[in-house]
Amino acid sequence: MHADAVVLDIDGVLIDVADSYRRAIVESVERLYGRTVDRADVQYFKDAGGFNNDWDVTDAVALYVLADERDPLDLPAFAERIREAGGGLAAAKSVLEDDLSSDDLAAVRDAWDSEALRDAFQALYLGTDLYRELEGGDPPFDAPGYIHDEPVLVDPDTLDRLTSGAAVGVLTGRPAAEADIALDRVDLDVPDRHRFTMDDWAAGKPDPAALVTLAERFDAAAVAFAGDTLDDVRTAVNAAAEDPDRDYHGIGVLTGGLTGESGREAFESVGADAVVETVNDLPGVVFGGEET
Repeated sequence: MHADAVVLDIDGVLIDVADSYRRAIVESVERLYGRTVDRADVQYFKDAGGFNNDWDVTDAVALYVLADERDPLDLPAFAERIREAGGGLAAAKSVLEDDLSSDDLAAVRDAWDSEALRDAFQALYLGTDLYRELEGGDPPFDAPGYIHDEPVLVDPDTLDRLTSGAAVGVLTGRPAAEADIALDRVDLDVPDRHRFTMDDWAAGKPDPAALVTLAERFDAAAVAFAGDTLDDVRTAVNAAAEDPDRDYHGIGVLTGGLTGESGREAFESVGADAVVETVNDLPGVVFGGEET
């Protein structure tokens, strides 16, 4: 494999978010409704596709919990039906519309409070001081902020090898301000023109527009995109279909929710060109011709 541009996801690739974003998802739902799913269960929603935005995942988990109280739902089956319906929050809503009685559906809709869920999520994730700075008001409760304890997954030498061998961009579902915090933590300087965040791109992954735009800005003949979800790989596959004059390589990274042999098989099933144990294996695959 060769690429003259490398595009990186942040969460699960550069930064470990298992105890931050994913913890905030399940705890936001528990705070509002008194019950939630296990943290590992978040992966069912990620695998269903269309959940690039963790606020949407939080909403979908809340809808599942509220519906399950009225009419028990098998979570893996629920997530699979979301995938079959096209993925994302809109698909989750449509599945419930098909499954619930009109009275139960109305009760779930009445109880579901997306704005309160988002506020709880941001309070848990950002903490009190950063919430005030970024959200422009007081949080609904005080919290230390999970963002401050996110482990770094990428070695400095890896970033040196990537930036010396290729143009490097970032494609993430984080809001821009939170992307800045993560990139500062890993010491990766990426100009605004070479990154896409939630604030720049409404469609989200696996829509290929952002990746194709980055390829155009880099004037790259071949682009490698490394991410930790199936939608990251699907983004590269979709970009290749939309922009056939360039080569796009989707690379799955096994430091997010997908791990081990089952994670490798899942990535390969959606068209990954390579799967790496960590982002630190990426330079060898992209520049060194290593098979993985």
